Amino acid sequence: MARPYNPGPKQFVFAVGDGNDRQVRVSDAQEAYVAFSAFFRDRESDTYTISEEPSGQSLVLMPGQGVISRINGADRPRSEYLRVDRGNRYLPSAMLFFENGYAGLDRFGQWFSDLADLDASPETRGVARAATFTTEAAAIEEVARIWGDSGCVDPSDQYYVFFDSHGVDDDRAERAELLKLIEFLGIARVDAPAEAAGGEIWVRTDPRLDVECARWS
Repeated sequence: MARPYNPGPKQFVFAVGDGNDRQVRVSDAQEAYVAFSAFFRDRESDTYTISEEPSGQSLVLMPGQGVISRINGADRPRSEYLRVDRGNRYLPSAMLFFENGYAGLDRFGQWFSDLADLDASPETRGVARAATFTTEAAAIEEVARIWGDSGCVDPSDQYYVFFDSHGVDDDRAERAELLKLIEFLGIARVDAPAEAAGGEIWVRTDPRLDVECARWS
């Protein structure tokens, strides 16, 4: 059962730019998600906006551009943008927004403050993202986040496998980011087994990763 909003209920506005907005008043994130899922699936639009007006926060899904934007218009106005490589990422981002607002999407992927940054190649975006992590603790947390989204531990418990069963054309930006981060951290990369998918990255287990990966497993 979803945790009720406290204070609650909360009010959200769903819009696609045609003037036919929908206002919902919901008691928890699951109720909000169910309402928005129906709204999302019942309309064909390049842009879907979720607004929580009291907080000044919004989430904008742009399937036409392959982009998600999150906006915090409160005390410290801020907008960030995320390139979406898979169509099944839009609704999960909405659920995270309903659960914890703008901050709920912190670990969802590679956010950039300039929309133009998303026009760079995936490899360039990944390297740029990796460069924003300047401490070991932050880099370890980001590596664990990437692993939690797509990884596993091999049966021998000796290796962390990233991008499990993914091809080389999948997750290019995050793969480029990961390679820079494991280099920065001095984590030992090993050759993947011959039977592994072409996009997998294997590294030796590392005590620094164990606690953080446990959080994401």
